[in-house]
Amino acid sequence: MKKQAGFTLIELIIVIIIIGILAATAAPKFLNMQSDARTATLNGVKSTLESASAIAYSKAILAGKDKTAAGDSIVLDNGDTLDLVYGYPAATSAALSAVAELSSNDWDYNVGAGVIYVHHKNMPYVANNCNTEFKVATSSAKPEIKVHDCK
Repeated sequence: MKKQAGFTLIELIIVIIIIGILAATAAPKFLNMQSDARTATLNGVKSTLESASAIAYSKAILAGKDKTAAGDSIVLDNGDTLDLVYGYPAATSAALSAVAELSSNDWDYNVGAGVIYVHHKNMPYVANNCNTEFKVATSSAKPEIKVHDCK
């Protein structure tokens, strides 16, 4: 008698079913990684804006331009002029582009009253979703910068 080597049809079907179950449970974790990556990028933008705002505020203090509500500006090291509000960057696309040096090829801005939202160009703007919010400084508080997670 010859002994045959290989798998039976039942064994192959069972293996395919097990692989299907594993894929069905693992797929949602991998699909969610895209929104996690976008949120992480926005957190990087937030950190950039916080650092750049602190540096701009330091320069504004040295220039004596940290007390006025609007109209003051400083010249940055790269030659750009930065509009200030109480020594911090104004909530405008020009100010944030100058101070954070975010590429206009990659990032877009939506401006509101005293607030600006930074979002990636590949993602359409949706309020409170997948963007970084920059709220203008006041006489008693520095700018409020927060990230709206990607859903």
